[in-house]
Amino acid sequence: MSAIGELLDGGVRLAIPLAVASAGELVSERAGVLNLSVDGMMLTAAFAGAVGAHTTGSAVAGVLCALVAALLVALIQAVLSVTLRADQIVTGIAANALALGATTYGARLYFTEGRAVPGFDRLAIPVLSDIPVVGRALFAQTALGYLAVALAVLLAVVFSHRTGWGLAISAIGEDALTADRSGLPVKAFRYAAVLITGAASGLAGAHLALADVHAFTDNITAGAGYLAVVAVIAGKWRPWPTLLACLLFGIAQALQFAAPALGIHVPTAVLVMSPYLLAVLAVSGLVGASRAPAGLTQPFLREAKA
Repeated sequence: MSAIGELLDGGVRLAIPLAVASAGELVSERAGVLNLSVDGMMLTAAFAGAVGAHTTGSAVAGVLCALVAALLVALIQAVLSVTLRADQIVTGIAANALALGATTYGARLYFTEGRAVPGFDRLAIPVLSDIPVVGRALFAQTALGYLAVALAVLLAVVFSHRTGWGLAISAIGEDALTADRSGLPVKAFRYAAVLITGAASGLAGAHLALADVHAFTDNITAGAGYLAVVAVIAGKWRPWPTLLACLLFGIAQALQFAAPALGIHVPTAVLVMSPYLLAVLAVSGLVGASRAPAGLTQPFLREAKA
């Protein structure tokens, strides 16, 4: 495989968890709820998935455990953000810190004899996977990777601005009070949006542990959840630009491994920090002006009837 092919293969593999997590986060932010806890959801899911797969010997069981764990974190986030109207930024950062500490401690207790777990192997699609340069990157992923991409595309289509559900969450994210007056169940939609983020993040976390390295390591996300949130901002709260931003971040991450083959000789530290440098540039507005949903992070409180 050529050096460019290896870079694309690694970039797509690393972009898949970002893409599915950001697809879920996009739904939530358009509904007015910012989930900075995406990284914590992914990390919790990765740990639960590894434990589940290690205990049962089944990678599929590990994915189910990952989804349940991430949904529990998402439910807590929804209760705090939607019902209790807590500060969404503070609760998200706290959830990430708690997830990092809990999973690190849990790994010390559980994985005492090694951290290798059953996982998913690559599933090459005949003929298509042999296409030069892009074949292996696009058509030789794992079954879990294909599922994650399918979910990301499904969320982008179902909650687009051309569907009833997409228009409903956009209306809630822009002006929850007006949406409530029109009869939309604001809290129900916001709960559903946060839980969708949880399911998407759970699949992303499972992909990190079971389709990427077949193991759990401390802080396996390495800030991937934050990159997923930034991708939504870089994509200007639109599905396809958001997915493109995820691919860019994935290629930036893969560059640290493919750089020698490409003849790029820069300090390793610079390559490691490159995805996060791109993230800073994305949120600084240098990629173009954008406007977040007007009601993002704003708690909803129904007006009292006269």
